[in-house]
Amino acid sequence: MIGPNGENLGVITVQEAIKIAREAEKDLVEVSPNASPPVCRILNFGKFLYEKAKKEKEAKKAQKTIEIKEIRLRPKTTDHHRSFKVRAARRWLLEGMKVKVRIRFRGREITYPEIARGELAEVANELADVAVVEVSPDMEGKTMLMVLAPAKKTAAKGGGEKAPKPGKKPDTETKPTEIVEVVKYGDDDDDEEEVASADAATPADS
Repeated sequence: MIGPNGENLGVITVQEAIKIAREAEKDLVEVSPNASPPVCRILNFGKFLYEKAKKEKEAKKAQKTIEIKEIRLRPKTTDHHRSFKVRAARRWLLEGMKVKVRIRFRGREITYPEIARGELAEVANELADVAVVEVSPDMEGKTMLMVLAPAKKTAAKGGGEKAPKPGKKPDTETKPTEIVEVVKYGDDDDDEEEVASADAATPADS
């Protein structure tokens, strides 16, 4: 039992707790019902709800949403089709989004993962000026996946970091932020001609 001034009153009966709460003109609130024994506290319940809502609002403000886009390729994607998707990935990265690059296998294509790794390496190389590889190419079911994240912004030319003003301590503390990732797919489905040409060039399953 926690008293009206934050003092620990130990284990007392419910009747005693109610009596103390009435004398303090406050409310008896169960704050830890799963504890053994349960923990109660004497406080102003209205103020308690207000402070709780305020903390939740501040936590929501500190929440940072990172949108993730995804592009899909094939092991035999043409240079033209790949360049189209790489341009879209570049635009998203410059907007601060992460990009998943997924290569889907069909039939016996999955037995040649080195082709997909080479394809992903070329994509990463083309976007090296605006992105870093956050998750290296790896198998995920019948696909190979790589995740690119926006590269850190460089300092402006001739600028560099600003020196702190005299008498002012540098701000070394940063508020923790909750990262929420939202996956959204771009208009990146393989066109029928590319799929047909890839299938035609791949031996049929035995």
